[in-house]
This record gives sequence, C-alpha cells and structure tokens, in this order.
Amino acid sequence: MTSPTPDPLSETEIPPAQSGLPDLSGMPSGWVVRVPTREDVDALVSLSEAHQQMAKGSGSVDTDVIESNVAGKGSWTRHQSLVTDAEGSVLGWATTHDRAGGRTLVEVTVAVEGIADSDADALAAALFTWAEEAGRVIASGRELPGTQLDSGAYADDQRQRRWLAAAGYRQTRTWLQMSRPVTPKEAEDGVLPAVREGVTIRQVAKHDTGLPVAADLQTVHRMLEESFTDHFNSYRESFPEFLSRLREDPGHRWDHWWIAEIEVDGELVPGGALVATVVPPDASGAFGTYVDYIGVHRLARGRGVAKALLHTVIRDAAERGNNRVGLEVDDDSPTGADGLYVSLGWVTAYKTESWHRDITND
Repeated sequence: MTSPTPDPLSETEIPPAQSGLPDLSGMPSGWVVRVPTREDVDALVSLSEAHQQMAKGSGSVDTDVIESNVAGKGSWTRHQSLVTDAEGSVLGWATTHDRAGGRTLVEVTVAVEGIADSDADALAAALFTWAEEAGRVIASGRELPGTQLDSGAYADDQRQRRWLAAAGYRQTRTWLQMSRPVTPKEAEDGVLPAVREGVTIRQVAKHDTGLPVAADLQTVHRMLEESFTDHFNSYRESFPEFLSRLREDPGHRWDHWWIAEIEVDGELVPGGALVATVVPPDASGAFGTYVDYIGVHRLARGRGVAKALLHTVIRDAAERGNNRVGLEVDDDSPTGADGLYVSLGWVTAYKTESWHRDITND
C-alpha cells in the first residue's frame, strides 16, 4: 500500500536565517554547536525517539517531518541549533518556529543517554536561553515588541517540565492525544451514521490541474479562524501563514481538506471545516490519518456538523485502507469536548502539556 505522492516542493532546500548559536561556556571540552544539516536527520530521529520512549513509554518519529524541518520547507521558518560531543554524537537539538505574528514555537530536546545529568541540565538551560534570543530576533523581524514562546512537554516527562519551569515558562494547558481504530467495514454504505438533513460535507474543489480552488481554501481558513475565536490562546494566523505552515508537513494532502455546508433559508452556506494529514505506517504497515483541525462555526453548532465531519474522515480513512485516525483535544476545556470523541470511539493514548512564556524586546 502506498501513500499519495507528496508535494514535490518538499525536496527544495533553502537554508534558514539564523540568530547566532548557544553559548556552551563551562560545558565539557570538545562539545560543538552548529546548524543541523540533512546528514543529521537519522541521528535526530534517534534522539527524538529515545526522548519519546523515556517520556511516554514508546517512540515513533516521522523521518520525513524531521527531514523537512531540518532541510526542507519546514526549515524556512525555523532557527535551529544542534550540539554534539567530541565524538560527534548528537546531545541536543533546539528549534524556534516563526509560526505567526506574536507566536513562536520552541522545541528543545536533550539526549537521554550518554550525558551526565548535570551536563544535561546545563545544556537544556543554554538551549532555552538561545531559543529566547531567537524569539526576539523573530519578533524584531516582524516589527513586533515581543512574542509568546510556546513550548511543551509530555505530561509524565518530569525532566522537561523542570527545565521549562527553570527557563521561565508556565504550564498553561493539558491536551489529550487520542486515537481511534478504523476497520475496512466502515467504508461500506450504512455502517456509519448518515449526515443529518440540511448538512453537506464535501472536499475542497479542484481545478483540472489538480490544484485546489483558492476560494475553498480561503473558506476553510475562515471557518477555522472564526470557530476558534473563543478557544484557549486563540490568535490570528493570516491565510498565507496558515497555508504555508500546513504545506510544510510531508503528510499534507489537498484531498484531506473538507468543508461542511449547512442549509439556511434554502441556500448552502459554510458551517465548518476539517483538515487532516497522512500518518506514516505503523508496525502493521498501514497508514493512518490525523485530524489537524476541526472547526464548527458558532452559527452551525447543534446541527450535527462535527459528527458529520468526523464520520467523513473515518470513512475516508477506511476507503484508503488506513487503520486509525488520531487527533488532539483540550483536556482543560470547560465544554468537555473530549466526550464527543469518546462517544465516537476515540481513546486517550497519552497526554501533553503547553508551556508558555511572554518575552519583549526591551
């Protein structure tokens, strides 16, 4: 079984701008700090998998995502630093991602083995300090007075949580990482509930060239922006930023974008949207689907739009031979949003946390 061909632009390589490198003063002799290259991808996959194994008991990293972030489209909006020991083994990796105006994502990963605890603490502190300065460079480039640094940790990763607190971050939210199995039978008519009357779900329209119609992409963006205005830490992401960021993911496919339309006074108007990506094969060799975004406009709520979108992505996954659909939901939401997903067969695999720090260029 093969996945659809990814966007060929993912092979393009343009070096990202950098904002200096971390200060390794006082750390063991022979340590080197530099910008990662394509040749480091395998080592970074191993670093990330070892961290996941320690933090949540299992490790599975998409090599294509790592490669994109290091040397593909994902690198264009990231500042990065890599630290190796005297033998060239990777000890740490930090990235700051210019996601949107006033929002900078920070990721710091330090090796689990081959490094003393005291050295790991010092290295993490140096990488978080560098990420803060990179965040200021990003804010300055956007002519902003500051930015929010948005980082995170697995809920059971006490080491990462301790480093975040020491770097001045505060824990702001907990997220449920959920998954639902998909069976081939769910591709058959009548197995999943029918869409409620007055609701229509369709993929974004395409031109004869196979490229999506711009008006539909703009509708998806508008539906998601307006659906999340009352959600935690909501912020405005421009249409070009939204489009560019989603296309950075090697799992991006245009045929994983859906629009929900509702009937109002005899006319169909947009009422919600869902964007998903392809997930690499698991141990069985089957691909999966991941729901990056699902939004229902407040004017369309209570009409079964969310269920219709979710049933659509489940059926689509089954038709493609995928065996699972994953998503993330806010565990701290007062609406109890996870209840809908549980009722439709999703279960929590593990929890993650958001940690934030606001910085200025004073």
